[in-house]
Amino acid sequence: MNFTFKILPDLIVYDFDGVMTDNTVIVDQDGKESVRVNRSDGLAISEIKKMGIRQIIISTEKNNIVSVRAKKLKIDCFQNISDKTQILISYCSQEKINLENVLFIGNDINDKSVMEISGIKMCPSDAHKEIRDISD
Repeated sequence: MNFTFKILPDLIVYDFDGVMTDNTVIVDQDGKESVRVNRSDGLAISEIKKMGIRQIIISTEKNNIVSVRAKKLKIDCFQNISDKTQILISYCSQEKINLENVLFIGNDINDKSVMEISGIKMCPSDAHKEIRDISD
């Protein structure tokens, strides 16, 4: 499926687990968690930056890996967030971004309410059915 924008979004918001990862967590014998990310995502984020589009991560995940990855990608990150909708509304208000011009990429039920207020909704192909159903 190809998706063509009539206008480019002002902001792209990514969930982390299942969007910037393959939704797998590796836990070692000491309980330390690791995730797999794709370097191609980093290249895409870099190319999107060149287009002048802001990008942020909003995640419920508590593990510090979210902030570590965001720092490497040089994008802002809000993690350990219980209410993604409120964070997005606050961020957009502060940055004077219309929610209609926000593209949110999520994959699971906890992304549904924030996706519903975003102008453009996208998801990975293996996202939860309810998220696929509301995605553009």
